[in-house]
Amino acid sequence: MVSRSSSRMFQVLQGHIQPAGHRSRKARLVSKEGRCNIEFGNIEYSNHLAYMVDLWTTFVEIRWRFVLLLFVASFTGSWFIFSLLWYWIAKSNGDLTGQNRTDGHVQCIDNVNGLTTAFLYSLETQTTIGYGGRALTGHCAGTVALIIVQSLIGVFINCFMCGVILAKISLPKNRAKTVTFSDTAVICLKKGSLCLLIRVANLRKTLLIGSQIYGKLLRTMTTPDGDTIILDQVDIDFVVDAGKDNLFFVCPMTLYHVINRSSPFYELSADSLPHQDFELVVFLDGTAESTSSSCQVRTSYVPQEIQWGYSFLPIISRTKTGKYRVDFSNFSKSVRVTTPHCVSCFETDADQRNHNSSQDGENHNQQQKSGIDNLGFQVIDIHDSVDITKIRSPLRAGVMDPECVSAGDPAVEFSFKDIFFCQ
Repeated sequence: MVSRSSSRMFQVLQGHIQPAGHRSRKARLVSKEGRCNIEFGNIEYSNHLAYMVDLWTTFVEIRWRFVLLLFVASFTGSWFIFSLLWYWIAKSNGDLTGQNRTDGHVQCIDNVNGLTTAFLYSLETQTTIGYGGRALTGHCAGTVALIIVQSLIGVFINCFMCGVILAKISLPKNRAKTVTFSDTAVICLKKGSLCLLIRVANLRKTLLIGSQIYGKLLRTMTTPDGDTIILDQVDIDFVVDAGKDNLFFVCPMTLYHVINRSSPFYELSADSLPHQDFELVVFLDGTAESTSSSCQVRTSYVPQEIQWGYSFLPIISRTKTGKYRVDFSNFSKSVRVTTPHCVSCFETDADQRNHNSSQDGENHNQQQKSGIDNLGFQVIDIHDSVDITKIRSPLRAGVMDPECVSAGDPAVEFSFKDIFFCQ
């Protein structure tokens, strides 16, 4: 009985306790590839018609599988619809096999004897193949009008489908797939400040002109009034060593966000970070140099993808031939470095160091200097052979008395600025 209850308790604990290194995955708003995970519900039926009004954008944004299905269905459907019209004309004129034909019967379409031959004629007409076996005779006015309509519709379908395929191939978001972010973000010291670092790289040699980098922190918060705001957005500023705007994005760059008192990460620490509930979305906007089309690259990081106390490995080196080489094998790799436990700890240590250094400087100055400075006195070297009991006093009009008088003589009046010693 005891063993059975113990095994039951062990199974319960085993089901609730996760092994080390296992973290539950949270639903993202933005995936690592930049796709938005959002669903629209309870939309009125009339709003669905807006997708059909903007038909071009709808066809450009749908998936490739639906584009290929639309391509096949549009051509095949038009061929079949017009084949029915050709079949109806041939049947009305008595051109089909099995119909009673009178002597001198004139056919509207040669060699169209059934639905299959009508479909082949429709296909050959719209694709301008023209094998020569089936053709109009010119004796029926309806056939002339129908071939004109089918030719125009065929040209329109060709242009539309070619435009959709070309637009999907040249979408700006396809250029964004050659810009990649690091799998994780790190927090470490950079230029004397605690910073959050993210690495981004352009996989093509063509540049992204006018690149701008910024971030949004998405979190759920409760207002002082008690209202819960889901997906509250907070601006996150990212900078690089080369500046913030108009970046020379030819090699991988490291973005960093300074964690100070105005940063939403100010209250975080190495222990509390994995237990937070937020999503950091990073954006990079730019214009493709080769196509002049604007594109946006985005990715997201959850707290479990932010490493506290790590720094990225260097990936840029220079070869013997003078070329710069980027080693992408270390693009997302990081190494542990010495990092403060929290921002407050770092600021406290910095203030303590500044306070100690200022005290050391004051003590050093006090050891070098004692007394009060008086700029009215001059320092005079005194030798042992000097008789300081006799001084020479100046007389009227600045004429010096050649005799040395006694310092205690009351008849001699002088000022300190006129005193000099006589030997």
